[in-house]
Amino acid sequence: MKTKGLNYFLYLAKGLAVSYGLTLIIIVIISLLLTYTSVKESSIAVLNTITMIASISIGSIYLTLKVGEKGWLNGGLMGILYFFVLLLLNYAFAKPFNVDLYSTSKFIISIVTGVIGGMIGINLK
Repeated sequence: MKTKGLNYFLYLAKGLAVSYGLTLIIIVIISLLLTYTSVKESSIAVLNTITMIASISIGSIYLTLKVGEKGWLNGGLMGILYFFVLLLLNYAFAKPFNVDLYSTSKFIISIVTGVIGGMIGINLK
């Protein structure tokens, strides 16, 4: 039982690493697009949300493929952890966290995306 729990946390950590690795790659691409093309800065919020959705989905799919059970639960947990790590990074480097409609909607989007990604991952197995 101990090894199963240890493996689960290892898969969870790897899933978060996959999610944030994808986030980093997409953010670099978006930065290059904003710098060298006529893409307007007003589209940053939408691109940020799309990046978050893609990253959580891929991380949730990875996690549920490795774990092999309870896709919706594992995906939802991935979405929650992704959001809270993002909050910690935001607090450490940018600004304090404010509870408002924007952050609440991002949290709900994170959970729903994780649940859907987890269901997709469990059905891919």
